[in-house]
Amino acid sequence: MTTATILVTGGTGTLGSHVLPLLARAGRSVRVLSRNPRENTAGVEYVACDLLAGDGIDAALEGVETVLHLAGGPKGDDVATRNLVAAAQRVGTVRHLVYVSVIAADAVPLGYFKAKLDSERAVAESGLAFTTLRAAQFHDLALKVVEKMAKMPVVPSPGGLRWQPVDSREVAARLVELTLAAPAGRVPDLAGPDVYSLGELTRGYLRARGKRRPLLPVRMPGKVGKIYRGGENLAREGATVGTRSWEDFLAERVA
Repeated sequence: MTTATILVTGGTGTLGSHVLPLLARAGRSVRVLSRNPRENTAGVEYVACDLLAGDGIDAALEGVETVLHLAGGPKGDDVATRNLVAAAQRVGTVRHLVYVSVIAADAVPLGYFKAKLDSERAVAESGLAFTTLRAAQFHDLALKVVEKMAKMPVVPSPGGLRWQPVDSREVAARLVELTLAAPAGRVPDLAGPDVYSLGELTRGYLRARGKRRPLLPVRMPGKVGKIYRGGENLAREGATVGTRSWEDFLAERVA
């Protein structure tokens, strides 16, 4: 097994906070890209780099054979990924690029999903050996959504909007497993054990907080609404299913 440094983008985010200890436990040295300078820690080297601007990526890839690309945001994922891929092609040492995408990247006509799909294509068409994992929305994201909605005196409940949220720690564990293995191309999606309407997610949160709010059913219009009502955003046949439920997550984080 190679002991070359693994480059992790997005290592300071939700996934990164789970991934880094797992890689350390596996005895791997890690280099983390960060927008701002940070102090190095045991086994982790931080390198200031702007993926969107494309600055400093080549230097960060020096001596790197494996890249775990976790960096993401509401905008620019496709640009950041193309910049990363181009740098990896120039440097020529990368033997495995691991990318985390989102389930239904090819089905939901929203900007975030389109950027993820474009990123998938940039990775797959790069000529680099790669692994791509599509994951469902994290429990952490579902919590942010319902926390904001629950502040309203009447909470909107979009009909037909269903999620299959997954625990970010289970996604991190799967990504580390894939990173330490041979390139596998597109692997089965990873989702949570249960499907919930947004109303059910909200009610679960309110119960955990000991609160009550009336929910107002609303209809999601247009193509996006049709896709969600048809369940096209949910895990497809053959997906890997996690074990930690929304209720488990709430019991730990909220109750």
